[in-house]
Amino acid sequence: MLLEYIAIAVMIAVATLIAGIAIGLGELFGPKKASAAKSMPYESGMNPYGEGTRRMPVRFYLIAVLFILFDIEVVFLLPWAITFRKLGLFGLIEMAIFIVILLIGYVYAWGKGALEWE
Repeated sequence: MLLEYIAIAVMIAVATLIAGIAIGLGELFGPKKASAAKSMPYESGMNPYGEGTRRMPVRFYLIAVLFILFDIEVVFLLPWAITFRKLGLFGLIEMAIFIVILLIGYVYAWGKGALEWE
């Protein structure tokens, strides 16, 4: 029974060994001198200004959450499209209800101005 797991154990051991070798080679041959230029944060080729923790507008997070919410419908549409013929009329009605609920949520978010970028 446990013989079936030997391949997984060997794979984990080999992956750990390769990771250890890569880290060891980086420590052995990597640069050792620290300088002010190397310790400075890098932001798209420009010198950073201000604090690193700036407040982000809540609207950014709201739009990101709405994108994820409406993007999840694809996760449900793909399996439905694959098994559409097997589900028949029942599957079509269920997916129509699902899309109507998503459409109501989309219209509500649009009406509240959640999709406006200022």
